[in-house]
Amino acid sequence: MHPFTLDDGHVHLSTPTLDDADAITVACQDPAVAAWTVVPSPYAREDAVQFVSEYVGPGWERGDVLTWGVRASAGPSGIPGPDGAGPLLGMVGLSLDDAPEGRRSAEIGYWAAPEARGRGLTTAACRLVVDWAFDAEGLGLARLFWQAYVGNWPSRRTAWRLGFRVEGAVRGFALQRGERRDAWLGTLLPDDPREPNEPWPADAPSSGRAA
Repeated sequence: MHPFTLDDGHVHLSTPTLDDADAITVACQDPAVAAWTVVPSPYAREDAVQFVSEYVGPGWERGDVLTWGVRASAGPSGIPGPDGAGPLLGMVGLSLDDAPEGRRSAEIGYWAAPEARGRGLTTAACRLVVDWAFDAEGLGLARLFWQAYVGNWPSRRTAWRLGFRVEGAVRGFALQRGERRDAWLGTLLPDDPREPNEPWPADAPSSGRAA
């Protein structure tokens, strides 16, 4: 599959390249990114180069791991950059299974750099990806899957806003740098409304805002 861009006038998604290695390196120094993802910790520039060269590129070539860099659109709120959009501010991607055509599922994952949080960029980026993933002229997926370590309220709020149904928490479900962690699991089907399907949990901390 050939990489392509998505843009809604607010957020611009394009494939990360080696030109983004410095921005990725800086973003992945953030304690929150390290705490809630599987990126190496500590994170070096060599990790960013390896990510782009050995993960992003081959994933698009195989068509089973599709990764976009999140940027502000070059619209009124965007800061023009080399590709017509702003600098890299986060990441969103899909990891697809190998089910037959029309029955495929994918896991969505995302993170945001500190300066991107609270601007609605991650939610907008994920909405673009979700819409394309379910579109018959896109991937035509039968299901999307989301997981986050228990306690990652910003990730959960983004998924909540997109309509993901939290199916529950599974003990020791996820592996992070060799350690098992409890995880929330959620699903979204093509005909589900792309809006919250339940009230926001009353026990969520007030700081658990979406990025």
